[in-house]
Amino acid sequence: MNLTLRILKVSLLFLILSVSTGGKAYAQQVLTLEKALNYARQESPDIKKARLNLEQSRENLIARRASLKSSFRLNLTPIEYSHNRQYNDPLSEWYTTESLNSYGTFSVQQPIAVTDGVLTLSNSLRWQDSQSNSSFSGDPFRGFSNNLSLHLDQPLFTYNRTKMELKELEYALENSQINYALQELNLERTVSQAFYQVYEAQVSVNTAREEFENRLQSVDIIRNKVDAGLVAREELLQAELDLMTSRSGYQNRQVELENVKDQFKQMLGMPLEEEVLVLAEVNVMAVDVDLENAMQRAVENRLEIRQRKIDIEAGQFDIIRTNAQNEFKGNIGVSVGLFGENEELTGVFDRPTDNQNIGFSLEIPLWDWGEKKARMRAAQAAQQIREINMDDEKINISLTIRQVHRSLKNLLTQIDIAQKNLENAKLTYDINLEKYKNGDLTSMDLNLYQNQLTQKKTDLTSARISYLLELLNMKIQTLYDFERGEGIVPDLSKY
Repeated sequence: MNLTLRILKVSLLFLILSVSTGGKAYAQQVLTLEKALNYARQESPDIKKARLNLEQSRENLIARRASLKSSFRLNLTPIEYSHNRQYNDPLSEWYTTESLNSYGTFSVQQPIAVTDGVLTLSNSLRWQDSQSNSSFSGDPFRGFSNNLSLHLDQPLFTYNRTKMELKELEYALENSQINYALQELNLERTVSQAFYQVYEAQVSVNTAREEFENRLQSVDIIRNKVDAGLVAREELLQAELDLMTSRSGYQNRQVELENVKDQFKQMLGMPLEEEVLVLAEVNVMAVDVDLENAMQRAVENRLEIRQRKIDIEAGQFDIIRTNAQNEFKGNIGVSVGLFGENEELTGVFDRPTDNQNIGFSLEIPLWDWGEKKARMRAAQAAQQIREINMDDEKINISLTIRQVHRSLKNLLTQIDIAQKNLENAKLTYDINLEKYKNGDLTSMDLNLYQNQLTQKKTDLTSARISYLLELLNMKIQTLYDFERGEGIVPDLSKY
């Protein structure tokens, strides 16, 4: 069997595997890293959830601000009828009351954010037809009554709950904006890792295919030598065994490629049935990263530090709430209005009656068995933990930057070493392939050099990808792109 026919068989095998893994043919989508990132920013399940959390926080704040505007309400009872038999103790008699009512109340309620009070203007209009057969009852009434009032309810000697709730919702929105920005940055990292994982799997498949084709050539060479009586048949049997092993490795790499593709498509939010091919440029250009500059930018720009500050500021609210438990507080209620009644609607306020009401109340805690003090100590301890967490966050950021900086330098060295090893392995393989063709080397010996060449190709690709990912990690850790020399601090106002 000649070499051309064997290569055709390999191509047919690859086609069968491709069809069997997909089940049916689909148009293949070619993805670059930038295209994959753009797709993930729109379709990734993680970014969708972060976007929904952001929308929820924004709408909660909008709703609370809207609640501070004047609210208008109209309550209507078109008809209400009652017929009751009752007993009057002082007169020792039974009597019957009957009434027919129709009434409604229109009110305007205005919260006062500055003082945490509520101002309410209401007007109640009623039509009624009532009568009673009691000996002390007057004439039946059939007409209209109206009650117009203005009421102020104002808490005293306590904190402003409205302002605090607004500030908490603003912090919640800012926190959601930061989480969304962090999710985008994290998405860039995870998508890039998965993208290069697929790329490495593709390279591994290509390398395995090249190795398999080299095995085919080796089998043809040894077969010709066996036919010419130059080597023993055992050499051919060993070469065919090596070919079967290489074919199995080739198939395994194809299966692994399909698996990582499925995981990659799941991360992007792409249908699993869609075929993808990634195109990547893994040539490495060394980037100079100044350690002090990187650490300073990280401390200044990292959004996690702002989150810790928000956590501390929100913790102050917890202390205020705790301090307000069993607190001394008061309330003042003032109400003024007019009341009038008449058989005709137009005469309701012909003889109005002034209504005034003012009330002042105090709530004075006497003894709580130390509950408030204990809760305050617990709240203050929690606040100290938040402050320690922020200090730890700064230290962890600095440690991470230092580690990434060391790793970048080391990876550049590893790339140089991998490049030299590949050159040496390729030269060694070419030399020993000629020896094998001339009969000066066995197939088992050539197999070792072939495996060495395959491994060195994989090592170089992995080293380059590791450097690119670590450089991306430095960009995310510092929010500064050292390749382009520009900051990438997210603008939270756009979210």
